[in-house]
Amino acid sequence: MTLEDKKDQMAGKAKEKEGQMTGDKAREAQGKGEKLAAKAKEKLKQAKDSAKDSFEDAKDELKKK
Repeated sequence: MTLEDKKDQMAGKAKEKEGQMTGDKAREAQGKGEKLAAKAKEKLKQAKDSAKDSFEDAKDELKKK
């Protein structure tokens, strides 16, 4: 997880809590959406890294043959 991803998640959570405390459902939903988007971005980066690692491993195996 990058620092920017963590910052985005924390900002979303802060907006969500702000909305809960003030009764502002729109702000709460905005915060939830931002938090989920940051988590999805993080998972996408992890999947990309995993796919890249798998590709590199397969390429290395083919070079051995």
